[in-house]
Amino acid sequence: MDLGIAGRVALVTAASKGLGRGSALALAAEGCKVAVCARGEDGVRAVEKELAERTEVLAMVEDVTEPDAPRRLVEATVARFGALDILVPNSGGPPQGRALEVDDEQLGAALNANLLTSVRLVREAVPHMRARRWGRICCIASQSVKQPIPTLALSNTARTALWAWSKTAAQDLIADGITLNLACPGFHATDRMKQLGGGSGEGMGDPADFGRVVAFLCSEPANYLTGVALQVDGGATLGLL
Repeated sequence: MDLGIAGRVALVTAASKGLGRGSALALAAEGCKVAVCARGEDGVRAVEKELAERTEVLAMVEDVTEPDAPRRLVEATVARFGALDILVPNSGGPPQGRALEVDDEQLGAALNANLLTSVRLVREAVPHMRARRWGRICCIASQSVKQPIPTLALSNTARTALWAWSKTAAQDLIADGITLNLACPGFHATDRMKQLGGGSGEGMGDPADFGRVVAFLCSEPANYLTGVALQVDGGATLGLL
Protein backbone atom coordinates (compact mmCIF):
# COMPACT_ATOMS: atom_id res chain seq x y z
CA MET A 1 0.00 0.00 0.00
CA ASP A 2 1.36 3.41 -0.99
CA LEU A 3 0.98 5.73 2.00
CA GLY A 4 1.45 8.75 -0.24
CA ILE A 5 4.02 10.50 1.98
CA ALA A 6 7.23 10.07 -0.02
CA GLY A 7 9.07 13.39 0.03
CA ARG A 8 7.20 14.68 3.07
CA VAL A 9 9.18 16.11 5.99
CA ALA A 10 8.74 14.51 9.40
CA LEU A 11 9.95 15.44 12.88
CA VAL A 12 10.05 12.66 15.49
CA THR A 13 11.17 13.52 19.01
CA ALA A 14 12.84 11.28 21.58
CA ALA A 15 13.75 9.05 18.64
CA SER A 16 17.05 7.41 19.58
CA LYS A 17 15.41 4.20 20.79
CA GLY A 18 12.15 2.40 21.41
CA LEU A 19 8.90 3.60 19.89
CA GLY A 20 10.30 6.92 18.69
CA ARG A 21 13.06 5.16 16.81
CA GLY A 22 10.59 2.67 15.34
CA SER A 23 8.41 5.54 14.13
CA ALA A 24 11.30 7.45 12.58
CA LEU A 25 12.52 4.37 10.72
CA ALA A 26 9.03 3.56 9.46
CA LEU A 27 8.56 7.07 8.10
CA ALA A 28 11.97 6.93 6.46
CA ALA A 29 11.00 3.64 4.82
CA GLU A 30 8.01 5.43 3.28
CA GLY A 31 10.28 8.03 1.71
CA CYS A 32 9.97 10.84 4.24
CA LYS A 33 12.83 13.15 5.06
CA VAL A 34 13.24 12.81 8.81
CA ALA A 35 14.41 15.07 11.62
CA VAL A 36 14.99 13.44 15.00
CA CYS A 37 16.17 14.42 18.42
CA ALA A 38 17.20 12.84 21.70
CA ARG A 39 19.03 13.92 24.83
CA GLY A 40 22.13 11.76 24.41
CA GLU A 41 24.78 12.36 21.76
CA ASP A 42 25.56 8.67 21.28
CA GLY A 43 21.94 7.71 20.79
CA VAL A 44 21.29 10.52 18.35
CA ARG A 45 24.29 9.61 16.22
CA ALA A 46 23.34 5.94 16.17
CA VAL A 47 19.82 6.58 14.88
CA GLU A 48 21.17 9.21 12.48
CA LYS A 49 23.39 6.56 10.93
CA GLU A 50 20.46 4.15 10.56
CA LEU A 51 18.22 6.76 8.99
CA ALA A 52 20.93 8.04 6.64
CA GLU A 53 20.93 4.65 4.95
CA ARG A 54 17.31 5.25 3.95
CA THR A 55 16.69 8.98 3.59
CA GLU A 56 17.83 12.54 4.23
CA VAL A 57 18.14 13.09 7.95
CA LEU A 58 18.65 15.88 10.48
CA ALA A 59 19.68 14.65 13.94
CA MET A 60 19.73 17.02 16.92
CA VAL A 61 20.78 16.68 20.54
CA GLU A 62 17.88 18.23 22.47
CA ASP A 63 15.85 17.52 25.58
CA VAL A 64 12.39 17.97 24.12
CA THR A 65 10.89 18.59 27.57
CA GLU A 66 12.73 21.91 27.90
CA PRO A 67 10.17 24.68 27.19
CA ASP A 68 12.16 26.26 24.33
CA ALA A 69 13.21 23.00 22.68
CA PRO A 70 10.07 22.51 20.54
CA ARG A 71 10.58 25.90 18.91
CA ARG A 72 14.24 25.17 18.19
CA LEU A 73 13.44 21.74 16.77
CA VAL A 74 10.73 23.00 14.43
CA GLU A 75 12.81 25.96 13.28
CA ALA A 76 15.82 23.74 12.58
CA THR A 77 13.71 21.23 10.65
CA VAL A 78 12.16 23.91 8.45
CA ALA A 79 15.52 25.57 7.92
CA ARG A 80 17.03 22.27 6.74
CA PHE A 81 14.18 20.86 4.64
CA GLY A 82 12.02 23.89 3.83
CA ALA A 83 8.84 22.45 5.36
CA LEU A 84 7.33 20.39 8.15
CA ASP A 85 4.50 18.06 7.18
CA ILE A 86 4.48 15.31 9.80
CA LEU A 87 5.01 15.62 13.55
CA VAL A 88 5.39 12.71 15.97
CA PRO A 89 5.65 14.11 19.51
CA ASN A 90 7.23 11.64 21.89
CA SER A 91 8.96 11.83 25.25
CA GLY A 92 10.02 9.45 27.97
CA GLY A 93 7.50 8.28 30.52
CA PRO A 94 7.53 9.29 34.20
CA PRO A 95 8.47 6.98 37.07
CA GLN A 96 6.14 4.51 38.71
CA GLY A 97 3.87 5.52 41.56
CA ARG A 98 0.34 4.98 42.79
CA ALA A 99 -2.14 7.84 42.78
CA LEU A 100 -1.90 8.77 46.47
CA GLU A 101 1.87 8.36 46.58
CA VAL A 102 2.90 11.00 44.01
CA ASP A 103 3.52 14.60 45.04
CA ASP A 104 3.00 17.96 43.37
CA GLU A 105 6.54 18.14 42.00
CA GLN A 106 6.24 14.73 40.37
CA LEU A 107 2.85 15.61 38.89
CA GLY A 108 4.24 18.86 37.50
CA ALA A 109 7.18 17.07 35.89
CA ALA A 110 4.91 14.44 34.34
CA LEU A 111 2.51 17.03 32.97
CA ASN A 112 5.43 18.97 31.48
CA ALA A 113 6.96 15.91 29.82
CA ASN A 114 3.87 14.06 28.65
CA LEU A 115 1.32 16.84 28.08
CA LEU A 116 2.90 20.27 27.67
CA THR A 117 5.83 19.08 25.57
CA SER A 118 3.47 17.70 22.92
CA VAL A 119 1.25 20.78 23.06
CA ARG A 120 4.27 23.02 22.51
CA LEU A 121 5.42 20.94 19.55
CA VAL A 122 1.98 21.08 17.95
CA ARG A 123 1.74 24.84 18.42
CA GLU A 124 5.09 25.35 16.72
CA ALA A 125 4.39 22.95 13.86
CA VAL A 126 0.83 23.90 12.93
CA PRO A 127 1.60 27.25 11.20
CA HIS A 128 3.91 25.45 8.76
CA MET A 129 1.27 22.80 8.07
CA ARG A 130 -1.49 25.34 7.63
CA ALA A 131 0.61 27.16 5.07
CA ARG A 132 0.65 23.98 2.96
CA ARG A 133 -2.96 22.97 3.77
CA TRP A 134 -1.71 19.53 4.81
CA GLY A 135 -0.35 18.00 7.97
CA ARG A 136 -0.25 14.87 10.10
CA ILE A 137 0.33 14.85 13.85
CA CYS A 138 0.57 11.59 15.76
CA CYS A 139 1.39 11.82 19.45
CA ILE A 140 2.81 8.73 21.10
CA ALA A 141 0.85 8.16 24.30
CA SER A 142 -0.11 4.96 26.16
CA GLN A 143 -2.86 2.38 26.45
CA SER A 144 -3.43 3.90 29.89
CA VAL A 145 -5.49 6.73 28.38
CA LYS A 146 -8.36 4.21 28.23
CA GLN A 147 -7.36 1.68 30.88
CA PRO A 148 -5.30 3.25 33.67
CA ILE A 149 -2.39 1.25 35.02
CA PRO A 150 -2.54 1.34 38.86
CA THR A 151 1.21 1.75 39.36
CA LEU A 152 1.61 4.47 36.70
CA ALA A 153 -0.55 7.26 38.10
CA LEU A 154 1.70 9.98 36.70
CA SER A 155 1.58 8.60 33.17
CA ASN A 156 -2.17 7.95 33.41
CA THR A 157 -2.82 11.54 34.41
CA ALA A 158 -0.59 13.34 31.92
CA ARG A 159 -1.35 11.21 28.89
CA THR A 160 -5.10 11.23 29.42
CA ALA A 161 -4.91 15.01 29.62
CA LEU A 162 -3.04 14.97 26.30
CA TRP A 163 -5.84 12.96 24.72
CA ALA A 164 -8.45 15.43 25.99
CA TRP A 165 -6.45 18.32 24.58
CA SER A 166 -5.80 16.55 21.28
CA LYS A 167 -9.44 15.54 20.88
CA THR A 168 -10.37 19.20 21.21
CA ALA A 169 -7.57 20.55 19.00
CA ALA A 170 -8.35 18.06 16.23
CA GLN A 171 -11.63 19.86 15.59
CA ASP A 172 -9.76 23.11 14.96
CA LEU A 173 -7.34 21.55 12.47
CA ILE A 174 -9.30 19.25 10.17
CA ALA A 175 -10.58 22.07 7.98
CA ASP A 176 -6.96 22.92 7.16
CA GLY A 177 -6.18 19.38 6.07
CA ILE A 178 -4.35 18.58 9.32
CA THR A 179 -5.12 15.49 11.40
CA LEU A 180 -4.21 14.94 15.04
CA ASN A 181 -4.26 11.47 16.56
CA LEU A 182 -2.71 9.47 19.37
CA ALA A 183 -1.00 6.12 18.97
CA CYS A 184 -1.38 4.33 22.31
CA PRO A 185 1.08 1.50 22.84
CA GLY A 186 0.68 -1.38 25.20
CA PHE A 187 3.65 -3.48 26.25
CA HIS A 188 6.36 -3.31 23.62
CA ALA A 189 9.92 -4.61 23.80
CA THR A 190 11.61 -1.34 24.75
CA ASP A 191 14.06 -0.17 27.42
CA ARG A 192 11.14 1.55 29.15
CA MET A 193 9.35 -1.76 29.62
CA LYS A 194 12.52 -3.33 31.01
CA GLN A 195 12.75 -0.48 33.54
CA LEU A 196 9.16 -1.17 34.58
CA GLY A 197 9.88 -4.85 35.06
CA GLY A 198 8.50 -6.01 31.72
CA GLY A 199 11.04 -8.79 31.34
CA SER A 200 12.89 -9.89 28.23
CA GLY A 201 10.32 -8.75 25.68
CA GLU A 202 8.83 -12.17 24.96
CA GLY A 203 5.18 -11.81 24.03
CA MET A 204 5.46 -8.04 23.68
CA GLY A 205 4.89 -5.87 20.65
CA ASP A 206 7.66 -5.03 18.20
CA PRO A 207 8.56 -1.30 18.14
CA ALA A 208 9.09 -1.60 14.37
CA ASP A 209 5.48 -2.71 13.91
CA PHE A 210 4.29 0.11 16.16
CA GLY A 211 6.22 2.53 13.97
CA ARG A 212 4.36 1.28 10.90
CA VAL A 213 1.06 2.04 12.63
CA VAL A 214 2.29 5.56 13.28
CA ALA A 215 3.30 5.87 9.63
CA PHE A 216 -0.21 4.90 8.55
CA LEU A 217 -1.77 7.47 10.88
CA CYS A 218 0.52 10.01 9.19
CA SER A 219 -0.40 8.87 5.69
CA GLU A 220 -2.38 10.37 2.84
CA PRO A 221 -5.15 7.72 3.04
CA ALA A 222 -5.69 8.58 6.74
CA ASN A 223 -6.96 12.04 5.79
CA TYR A 224 -10.38 11.54 7.44
CA LEU A 225 -9.04 9.92 10.62
CA THR A 226 -8.59 12.46 13.40
CA GLY A 227 -9.16 12.86 17.12
CA VAL A 228 -8.54 9.14 17.63
CA ALA A 229 -6.61 7.41 20.42
CA LEU A 230 -5.68 4.16 18.70
CA GLN A 231 -4.79 1.28 20.99
CA VAL A 232 -1.76 -0.70 19.77
CA ASP A 233 -1.71 -3.15 22.62
CA GLY A 234 -2.42 -6.69 21.44
CA GLY A 235 -5.98 -6.52 22.76
CA ALA A 236 -4.94 -5.70 26.34
CA THR A 237 -7.49 -2.90 26.72
CA LEU A 238 -10.73 -4.56 27.75
CA GLY A 239 -13.22 -1.69 27.67
CA LEU A 240 -15.60 -1.25 24.74
CA LEU A 241 -15.08 2.52 24.37
